[in-house]
Amino acid sequence: MSGDLIPAGDADSREPQPTRPLVMPPIDIFETAEGLTLVADLPGVSGDGVDVQVQDSKLTIYGRAADAVPEDAVAVHREFPEADFLRSFILSDDVDHERIEASLNAGVLTVSLPRTPRSKPRKINVATD
Repeated sequence: MSGDLIPAGDADSREPQPTRPLVMPPIDIFETAEGLTLVADLPGVSGDGVDVQVQDSKLTIYGRAADAVPEDAVAVHREFPEADFLRSFILSDDVDHERIEASLNAGVLTVSLPRTPRSKPRKINVATD
């Protein structure tokens, strides 16, 4: 199943605001007996700032980090810019698109990509005249 997830250029129809950079988040992918698990670092992204979609075998992850500067403050030095995160992959037919699940915990997105169940062999009776 190692070829089941192929990076697909990270361009998307969503355009980030011109003042925010677009960042490809670092992603780890693990294979288990059940399928693949994708883990993406999305620092500063909350549950309402993340969007995971599958369309035409393309998995797209979009995250928008919240502004860390309080409304009544002015940033005097920043090493971590506000950013939008975007990453996409082409899924193989072995991934069950209907059972994909995602969770976000402390800025780490985990996406479960289960395998499509294989049909079990069965004996077919042959009718005779």
